[in-house]
Amino acid sequence: MQELLKDQIAIITGGSAGIGKAIALKFAQHGAKVNILAKTPDKGQQAAEEIRQVVPTAQVEFWPVDVANTEEVKGVIDQISQKFGGIDILVNNAGITRDQLLMKMSEQDWDHVLDVNAKSCFNTTKAVVRGMMKARKGKIINVTSVVGLTGNAGQGNYAASKAAIVGFTKSLAKELGPRNIAVNCIAPGFINTDMTAKMPDNWKEAQIQMIPLGRAGQPEEIAHGALFLASHMGDYVTGQVLVIDGGMVT
Repeated sequence: MQELLKDQIAIITGGSAGIGKAIALKFAQHGAKVNILAKTPDKGQQAAEEIRQVVPTAQVEFWPVDVANTEEVKGVIDQISQKFGGIDILVNNAGITRDQLLMKMSEQDWDHVLDVNAKSCFNTTKAVVRGMMKARKGKIINVTSVVGLTGNAGQGNYAASKAAIVGFTKSLAKELGPRNIAVNCIAPGFINTDMTAKMPDNWKEAQIQMIPLGRAGQPEEIAHGALFLASHMGDYVTGQVLVIDGGMVT
């Protein structure tokens, strides 16, 4: 198999489970040196070990960090950059939900979702972008959601955070393009993850009924899109939202 990311230094936030772990595995399979950032040490270390079991030659490390904490993020990314001599790929995948109708939503739930989902992208991107600009190359991939494009009742905070990522991405694509840095979004639809597994069965059935392909997506299918954007195949793609949703949003 051709290693599309051979010796590329990659950072993936929220890489300990679900879509993030699938992207980390896919990147490792294609020769990247993978750095997983997540808040929970046990899950992060377990994810790194699982990737090594699948890809014995994988170079994968876990770094515990609260991606909503600006100083923590800067410290960890500085360490990674110094250790590997730079960063080639950043995937901003960390995300949470605190669903509630607006009338019942607390200020804390609003702030927490915006901090983890949107502010984290600011934190990590600002920490890597100076090095990418000096190197005159880089790939930044921000994981948004179809909800950020369509909205969804009871998810005002989540939808706002994911819509913010789209605007952030398009702005940075214009800002960083002259330095040969590509910035894009992936917008997953209904994907089988631990997050969606917690939803009621009737909700999941209703989602599938809205999908022309008639099934939920798998995390690996999002990872395929991330691989395309991170590799040379996506060199002339920037400022785009790659929707991977089985046709759910048209």
